[in-house]
Amino acid sequence: MSLENIISEAIKTAMREKDRVALDSLRAVKAQILNLQTEARGTEVSVEQEIAILQRMIKQRKDSFEQFSAQGRNDLAEVEDAQMKVIEKYLPKQLSPEELEAEIKSIISETGAESAKDLGKVMGAASKALAGKSDGKSISEMAKKLLS
Repeated sequence: MSLENIISEAIKTAMREKDRVALDSLRAVKAQILNLQTEARGTEVSVEQEIAILQRMIKQRKDSFEQFSAQGRNDLAEVEDAQMKVIEKYLPKQLSPEELEAEIKSIISETGAESAKDLGKVMGAASKALAGKSDGKSISEMAKKLLS
């Protein structure tokens, strides 16, 4: 079952349960998927593209949460946090820091990277291999740590 179908079913459930936060979050996800389908002119949206949409939406909400928190707007920050948690349910299981470290060590040995100047090589391979399993910021921080 595609993410679009899963989201559609979840929207129906959220409507029945009158869960406003979930409904708003899921409708936003569905809108992004439909926009991508429109841009692709009817071709099927890949799983990687769907994961990228979810990650982008979570990142946007994280940024908004931090900004609202810094400004003391906890009412808006709570909404962003709740929406982020709803969207995260539809991402693949995220890697723990230990699993991420092991994956990046393996990528470093595969690419032959030795120092921080090889970060680009490692990031390119890691971003492809770990797409959907970890966010770019975590991957970058771990790669920098391991290469220094």
